[in-house]
Amino acid sequence: MIERQLPYCLAGTKFTNLGEVYEGKVRDNYTRGDTRIIVVTDRLSAFDRVLTKLPFKGQVLNQLATFWFNQTKDIIGNHMIESPDPNVIVGRQCTAMPVEMIVRGYLTGSTTTSAWYNYEKGVRHFCGNVLPEGLKKDQKFENPIITPTTKAELGAHDEMISKEEIVASGLVSKEDFERMAEAALKLYARGVEVAAKQGIILVDTKYEFGKTKDGELILIDEMHTPDSSRFWYADEYEKRFNAGEDQKRIDKDFVRNWYIERGYRGDGEVPQITEDVRVEGARRYVEAYELITGQEFVAEVGDPLPRIEKNLAKYMQ
Repeated sequence: MIERQLPYCLAGTKFTNLGEVYEGKVRDNYTRGDTRIIVVTDRLSAFDRVLTKLPFKGQVLNQLATFWFNQTKDIIGNHMIESPDPNVIVGRQCTAMPVEMIVRGYLTGSTTTSAWYNYEKGVRHFCGNVLPEGLKKDQKFENPIITPTTKAELGAHDEMISKEEIVASGLVSKEDFERMAEAALKLYARGVEVAAKQGIILVDTKYEFGKTKDGELILIDEMHTPDSSRFWYADEYEKRFNAGEDQKRIDKDFVRNWYIERGYRGDGEVPQITEDVRVEGARRYVEAYELITGQEFVAEVGDPLPRIEKNLAKYMQ
């Protein structure tokens, strides 16, 4: 199924009658009044760059986000109103907070903003967190840490920053930061709990928040998907950690590491990815969906645009 979908990956949408359009790294956003329609494409972003497209990736992300929004709405409200299509969420329009809350439960990662990359280079004060000496790669923190970043414009790199720097610069008030931090830790704890029941570890993740026109702070964008989160197999963690081996992953690190192995970390010319890597990357997204939700992933081969347009007909002028 995945191989047959390669020619039909959703690169983007060009709807002219849904409202004002903004194209993000992965999502096409249409805004009209108090409503935002988010179409999740098959674009894959890493190193703050759009690198390729993976079959069914958008559907996986959207359906996972829908799953998690429903699982966590008792912790904090979210922007979702409905999901009228496998690739679409219709949500409340918000003013996005200019800071992303990254929660890390383990010392790991491969990018220049990751905890392990910095720790290995001798950094012990990381985004306002003091990291002890003697930690090993993939080691679990005693308590999850928050490492906020500024939310970069398309094509730019996110910047690591501390709570103190955020408050001092006026990006976010102390009260709002503390509310976001509290919600982020509770959301992560819920994610860890749900994932554990399925035999997987939610390693780290990021959350984005926004404010409605009434000033309510809510969760926006997406959550606990392979784009925003790292997952490992729980039954192999201890063995691999003790042996100093890389963890068995079910996230987009597979594709990201393919680029790293070819010397690419976000700057310079992007290596041409092969179809077999795209297929395996997509397979891992589907696997992540089924592992996390415990449900079978159901999709149809073919161009998703006509279906999306039909399912959004009531929102079109």
